[in-house]
Amino acid sequence: MSSTSIDDLLSVEDERPARAEPRRGGRVGRVLRPLAGVAAVVIVLVAGLRLVGLRVSLPVLVAGVVALFVVRRVVAALTPPPPPRGGGRAPVADDDGTWNWGVRDALRTAINGWELPLDWSATRPERFTTVILPRLGELADERLSQRHGVTRESDPARARVLLGDQLWKFLETPPRRTPSPRNLAAIVAELERL
Repeated sequence: MSSTSIDDLLSVEDERPARAEPRRGGRVGRVLRPLAGVAAVVIVLVAGLRLVGLRVSLPVLVAGVVALFVVRRVVAALTPPPPPRGGGRAPVADDDGTWNWGVRDALRTAINGWELPLDWSATRPERFTTVILPRLGELADERLSQRHGVTRESDPARARVLLGDQLWKFLETPPRRTPSPRNLAAIVAELERL
């Protein structure tokens, strides 16, 4: 039995619009640009070292510059992603461009993960029925399975008793419109009660 979290159920990576990255010369450009950068840095270093009267082996100098470029690329790949443009609630004045580990906690990230699909469902009611409702059903089945050893499919009668009439009707008959935040909070409270 696999453990499913709320974040797994409400993840929407496949639905987020892909950002179009500008093409910069294709494969050749992706290879030549770093090589040109390495060559430029090596030339400047050789000229600077000779200017002060030092001589360094060219292969050692090239290897050092390549190592620095590789470390720079790895560090850039491992930096945390920037906060979402539309969903971030932090004031712009507080953002100085550095990553503040204490401010961006996991709870805020999880809440923002729920916020996007729920916002989408508010503007397009069919999204609630096709995206949110099935995930809430999976969450209910997971809770029933973990706590009581049943699912809505394996033992519908017992699942209905455990869920209660309000939650059972909500999960089994899709609402015609998106529920209000108050109604959704009541549904979530019923799910937490399981």
